[in-house]
Amino acid sequence: MSYADNPYRSHSFEIAAYAEPNERTAFIRKTYLHLAGAVFAFAGLEAVLLNVPGLSERFMSLLAASRYSWLVVVGGFVLVSYVADNWARSSTSPGMQYLGLGLYVVAEAFIFLPLLYIAANFYDPQVIPTAGAATMVVFTGLTGIVFLTGADFSFLRTALWLGGLVAFGCVAAAAIFPQFALGIVFCFAMVGLASGYILYDTSNVLHHYRIGQHVAASLALFASVALLFWYILRIVMQFSRR
Repeated sequence: MSYADNPYRSHSFEIAAYAEPNERTAFIRKTYLHLAGAVFAFAGLEAVLLNVPGLSERFMSLLAASRYSWLVVVGGFVLVSYVADNWARSSTSPGMQYLGLGLYVVAEAFIFLPLLYIAANFYDPQVIPTAGAATMVVFTGLTGIVFLTGADFSFLRTALWLGGLVAFGCVAAAAIFPQFALGIVFCFAMVGLASGYILYDTSNVLHHYRIGQHVAASLALFASVALLFWYILRIVMQFSRR
């Protein structure tokens, strides 16, 4: 397609699907390199937090102080996620984009801290590596489906939004009413929801993001991978207590 034939060339951020092949390839490569960077940054930060003397225990005691504590943490995380995503989508400041991605990685590291502390100290040592490997296998398979078929999964948007709303309602109910336990069936359902998000986000990389939005695209993918890892880890923990 020539410059004149492509109507999106007139925009400062053209849709990657309509870009020249080399530009589109570069955009996809940057997106997944930034995703890998976010994953490694998360792992490194988590390792540091888990090894700070007394930090995990202090965090756990704060969560145990009230049955509403976890609900406050989740609510704060949702707010921070919204801000981080808006920053990452900035079309005027690359620095703001990276600040958004960095903020989101830090927020994920802190919200994962209690779960990883419990997994590392009260379950089989292979629980976390097993969950990580399973997450990578699922993510790779779903990514392959999108790239090999070229399918556009944007039609999942409404269903995913409703599923996320129901999931948040269940988490809130479990935080307020202790008798409302979220068991393994809920975890499997959330793995399905996270898989849907990965299909949706990956197809957006191919069809809807604009050149220059690789930071925002990597944040969306990282959020979905983190959600998948959280619930796969909880499933593995269910079957692997010391």
